[in-house]
Amino acid sequence: MHEAVKYCRLFAGIEENELNELLICCKAKICSYQKNDYIFYQKDKPEYIHLLLEGEVSVCQDSPSGRRSLVAAFRDPGDLFGEVYAFLDKQEYDYYSLAATPAKVLWMPKTFLYKNCSSNCGFHTILTHNMLTILAQKAYFLNQKLQFLSGETLRHKIAAFLMKQNKGDNNIKLSMNREEMADFLGVTRPSLSREFMKMKQEGLIDIKGDMVTILQEEELENLFG
Repeated sequence: MHEAVKYCRLFAGIEENELNELLICCKAKICSYQKNDYIFYQKDKPEYIHLLLEGEVSVCQDSPSGRRSLVAAFRDPGDLFGEVYAFLDKQEYDYYSLAATPAKVLWMPKTFLYKNCSSNCGFHTILTHNMLTILAQKAYFLNQKLQFLSGETLRHKIAAFLMKQNKGDNNIKLSMNREEMADFLGVTRPSLSREFMKMKQEGLIDIKGDMVTILQEEELENLFG
């Protein structure tokens, strides 16, 4: 069993020996990918939950003009993606997923979450409870993203993003690179970089690599509010 499986929130409360039984019982499989390999395509039929074991994975959607929009990025071993489709009555994915780096992904049949197997295993209830918790957390995250996107200007969006990431010391380590953050906020990377530089020049923030320091917290709060 891959080490990342033990730390996945979906399996919280399940002992390691039971976890081995679970993976065998549900016929989970591990697939390896090279950078830019597709994990699933838009319009594919959702039949599995995907669990990141190694590497990085992006979930994206393309506009009619071909511009890629980043829906989500997954980097932490044990992260789930595509799991929302386990409870949706949809026959195809609205997005596609590809490996941002060489990656390994565990595929788990989605029906195992809500249909008891022939062995009548006792961990189905735990799995369902854990999945509901994960979905609730992701719904909260999407609500936060909606607040960012509703900003009138790019500066409003950046201010909202930074204030939400601020843990109280005004020092923020960005979890996304510039391209990912631009996709997340629905803008171009050059526009994002220009606005960051303007905010730095105006003394609102300081930027060093992936670290952002808020210098004028009240000003950003006014933009965010």
